[in-house]
Amino acid sequence: MDTPTLLAHLENHDIPLTLPRGGTLRWDDADLHRAAHTLDPEGYALLGLAPGVRPWQRARVLLQILAASQAGLDEQARAVLARVARVLTLALPPAHVITVLLALRRLRANHKHTTRAALRFVLEHPDADALIAARRPALVDCFEHALGKAAARGCARRIHDGDTASDYLRRRLLRFLGDPAAAPARVRALYGAAGPAVPADTADTPAQDAAGERAAGRPAIPHEPVLAVDAVRERPQTITATNRGDIAATLVHLYRGGPAEDLYAALGGYVGAAAGAFPRFEGTLALVLDASASMRGYGDREWAVLSQAAALRMVLSQVCARLEVIEVGGDERDPRGATDLATGVLDALGTAPDLVAVVSDGYENVFPGDLARVVASLPRAGVATPVVFCHAMFTGSDDLALRRPAPSLPQRGFWHQDDFAELLSWMFGHCDAGAPWLRAAMRARLDVLDRRADGLSARLAA
Repeated sequence: MDTPTLLAHLENHDIPLTLPRGGTLRWDDADLHRAAHTLDPEGYALLGLAPGVRPWQRARVLLQILAASQAGLDEQARAVLARVARVLTLALPPAHVITVLLALRRLRANHKHTTRAALRFVLEHPDADALIAARRPALVDCFEHALGKAAARGCARRIHDGDTASDYLRRRLLRFLGDPAAAPARVRALYGAAGPAVPADTADTPAQDAAGERAAGRPAIPHEPVLAVDAVRERPQTITATNRGDIAATLVHLYRGGPAEDLYAALGGYVGAAAGAFPRFEGTLALVLDASASMRGYGDREWAVLSQAAALRMVLSQVCARLEVIEVGGDERDPRGATDLATGVLDALGTAPDLVAVVSDGYENVFPGDLARVVASLPRAGVATPVVFCHAMFTGSDDLALRRPAPSLPQRGFWHQDDFAELLSWMFGHCDAGAPWLRAAMRARLDVLDRRADGLSARLAA
């Protein structure tokens, strides 16, 4: 699996899945998803939880893992896939999940894990009552596809007649659910007072927008996910050198001559907390750190960019088993001189790293174009070590048009401490030694999300 390419696609391609009435599923990148799933089903599913993945890409991951057979997978992989599916059904907008379930119906995919995920969404989603009121025909289609029409209507008929715990219901329906007690009332709501003898309309198009719902006389479908995968990132209206994360803010105060003892104590706590969110990277990372005069900045922006680069270096020093830092220009406390990134990369390669990461504002002013020439020559010299470029920026909207010294290098910008989660996943995804790190990071992320999902279920049961 080409992790960097797949991650870039998941983060940037947000075209919706569509189900034209009477037509075929429109899934423009199906081959990419199927190939990635075939190579590594567990790793592929976990990447769907990576920070910054687009909602419609997470919907595609959910569709792929529910549509594919699990034959040949061990119990651990099946458990991971089931947990990812559960998290995604809660972490996606409900309309996205309904589209996925209707797509499974169109694809005639109906494995046991598919049945379980569909039934739990239809009958146990925290907003299930509102969803049934808004999209009853579509959810009846999903329910009947999951169980088979005859079995679904047989269960509904028994529930309509007052049977809520017979052996038939347990075998056909209740065994798939986490909260069987909630099922009867919602099955009655699905089929209405007349019971299952009244067939549902076929509604196999994505959810209508709010205006369409009002025009159809139906309640509005809940649009927001009930589980947040990515933390809400509140951005200040005015960005300064000291509101870009605790580590960078503390460094700015230190660079400007603040009370060193108190600031160093606070700095250690902030770095430890940030690094503690990541697993250990057992490989070697060579960090080419631009400490030239341009990184210092001036005026209100003085120290802003360099402090964020230094914050990244400090976090990486605790995450990496071996971190080699090659400073170019001056140093963190005394940035000066011009930027010679090419020599820094060559020095970094001399440390035999698994990955080289260049951290710079992008101004190369010793020999402009030198980094690009050196990078282009590396494969011809037999050097296969991946090199990535991390743009240190003042804001997320910085114009980088004239700040790309090596356009052929994989590049990613960062300006806030909150960017580190996406940045590290992207960085380590480029090297073989990063594969175990990325899987461990995504498993830890899944554990956190699973606990939150359990909390949602517990509150609903109470």
